[in-house]
Amino acid sequence: MEGEKGKKVEVAEVVEEKRSRFRKICVFCGNQPGRKAIYQEAAIELGRQLVESGIDLVYGGGNIGLMGIVCQAVHEGGRHVLGVISKSSMAGEYITSQTVGEVQIVSDMHERKAETVRRADAFIALPGGYGTLEELLEVVTWAQLGIHKKPVGLLNIDGFYDSLLFFVDMAVDEGFITRAARNIIISAPSAKELIRKFEEYVSEYETNLVWDTEKELLEVSHL
Repeated sequence: MEGEKGKKVEVAEVVEEKRSRFRKICVFCGNQPGRKAIYQEAAIELGRQLVESGIDLVYGGGNIGLMGIVCQAVHEGGRHVLGVISKSSMAGEYITSQTVGEVQIVSDMHERKAETVRRADAFIALPGGYGTLEELLEVVTWAQLGIHKKPVGLLNIDGFYDSLLFFVDMAVDEGFITRAARNIIISAPSAKELIRKFEEYVSEYETNLVWDTEKELLEVSHL
C-alpha cells in the first residue's frame, strides 16, 4: 500500500482473527495525513486492529490522508470497507478516481451522517480537523439525547485530543455537562487499548427521551 509522499506502507499479515462484539465500526478522521508520522502509523494500526478483531469499516468515503490510510489497511486485511459519500463530495478533492471497497452515494451530508450512524456499531475518531470534530460531537450529542447507545471513542494519539478532553472536563465542572454524560466519550492512546475498552463498554448514561431511531436519525440530521 502506498502511504503519503510515496512511502510504501506494509500492513501486517493477520494470522488469527479474534471475535468481537462489534461487526462494523465507523471511523472519523482527517483527509490530510498530518505533520507527524505517528498519525499515519496510528491509522495503519487502527486498521490492523479492526482486521484482527474481525470488524468491518464504515467511513466517510474519501481515499486520501488518514481516511485513505485506514481504509486501505482494512481493505488489504480482507475486511469489508463501506464508504458513505455525498454526491457533491464525489466531485471534490477528498476522493480520487480509485475508490476502496464498497461506495454508497447519498444525496447530501445530512443523509451521509445518518447513514454512517445507522450502519455502525461504534465510532472512533482519529486526529482530524473541523469535519472530524463535527462528526464526533454529533454522535456524542445523539448518544446524550438517547438516539443511540453505541460507544464513542477518541484515539488520542500523542495527546492530540488532550485539549478537547480538558474542555469537556471543564464543562462538567462548570455544570454544562453532567458527569454521566461525560462518560459517553471513551479515550485511549492506542488502537489496541481503545478496542479493548470498547469490548468492555457498558452504557451508563440514561435519558427519559424516547425516539423512533430510524426516523429520528434522518430528522435530527437535518436540524
